[in-house]
Amino acid sequence: MDCEHAELSLWLCSDATIAGLHQEYLGLEGPTNVLSFAQHDGEFGGVEPDLLGDVAVSLDTALRDAAVVGHGLDEEVAFLVVHGVLHLLGFDHEGEQADRAAEMEVKEDTLFRALLDET
Repeated sequence: MDCEHAELSLWLCSDATIAGLHQEYLGLEGPTNVLSFAQHDGEFGGVEPDLLGDVAVSLDTALRDAAVVGHGLDEEVAFLVVHGVLHLLGFDHEGEQADRAAEMEVKEDTLFRALLDET
């Protein structure tokens, strides 16, 4: 992904915490599984190019989602981190980039499988 020296912040939080972030930053009610906040966005986005941004993962939602798909919490969190990092790198699956959702899914699957092979 050409970001060998990049840094990011990972916040593992509760549904209540992520619901507050969801409302404050996206104007949407209720919890979600993952939110990404790219450091490269905004007026000072170029100040520190190696900082990708922040990824917040709700452990409550991740636990429920893991039960639905039939795997462990650790795998679900890893998947959500990959998903969040792809958002930080400019990938999207909604809005103006909805037509790139399939491309994001392929990249997501490739990175997730690589991550699992490393553990």
